[in-house]
Order: sequence, then structure tokens, then C-alpha cells
Amino acid sequence: MRTSVTTAERNARRRLAVALLGIRVTLTEIAEVLGVSLSSVKRWKKAFEKGGESALVVKRLPGAASRLTTAQRERLRQIVIAGPQAAGFETDLWTCARVAQVVEREFKVSYHPDHVGRILRDLGFTPQKPQRKARERDEAAIERWRREAWPRIKKKDAAGKLPSCFSTKPASSCSR
Repeated sequence: MRTSVTTAERNARRRLAVALLGIRVTLTEIAEVLGVSLSSVKRWKKAFEKGGESALVVKRLPGAASRLTTAQRERLRQIVIAGPQAAGFETDLWTCARVAQVVEREFKVSYHPDHVGRILRDLGFTPQKPQRKARERDEAAIERWRREAWPRIKKKDAAGKLPSCFSTKPASSCSR
């Protein structure tokens, strides 16, 4: 698993490895000092020998081009912010499947719901779990109960009470 190292740090680490090779440090020692695998050091050495320092530069991993343009992604962000009901759904809860439906309807692009989650994360959205509350819930009655009834029934301070007969302490009331 890759650690969170910036591209600049990766490039610097590769240049340092080549510099250490120049002063005759062994491949194993370089790997240990830089905290990388021996095969990485060998790969960097080979790349440097073939293409010089420019061959050490970290290259961006290729991937499929996004099927949504920047403008479409911004429009999707606006739709998500407006809410599911504004997008034609009955409840006010976004799911990845619903967002996938909206993307298909609005932009004629089909995505698997799992991938939509990645797109939403890239747009700055995070998964949220809605709080479940009963429709009949009466907040005023709950607050009144907390203020009046709870202090009355709450467990009182144990000072002044006899210890339990099941106490394991030698000085308990049962052992007297």
C-alpha cells in the first residue's frame, strides 16, 4: 500500500538514490536508508542509466478520461445541493443509485452506483447517515421529561447508604 508521499518528495527520493549510487553506496543500503524496496532502487538505477535525470520524474498513472465534463460535474454538484426532491424523488435522501439515475437522465452518461460514490467524493461530498426519528416524536415533551422527571429518578449519590451485601470488600455490612 502506498504511503501519503507527495510527488515532489518521490522525485527527491529518486534523485537522492541516484546520488548515493554515484558515491558507491550499495543498492541494499540505499533501499534501507530511503525506506523503499530493493527492486525500486534497481528500477530507478536502470531508468537513470537509460534516460538520465528526466527518466526519474514520477509519471501520472494513466486512467480512463472522465465521461463528465467539468461543466457537467459542476452542474451535478448544483443538482445534489438542491436536493433529491428538487430532482424529482419523493424523499429527501440521496443514494448513489439515485445520483446515477440523475446523471443518466441529465447527461446521458451511465455509471455504476459504486462509481458515483467516487465522483461525489471528488466533488467534496461525504457519506452521511440520516438520523432516524419517529414521526410522532414530541421534542417539547422529551425536553420537559429531561428537565423534570429525569433529575427526580436519577441515581442518587451513594454517600450515606449501606454497602451491598454482595460487596467483596472485607468491611462490607454482611461480613460484620
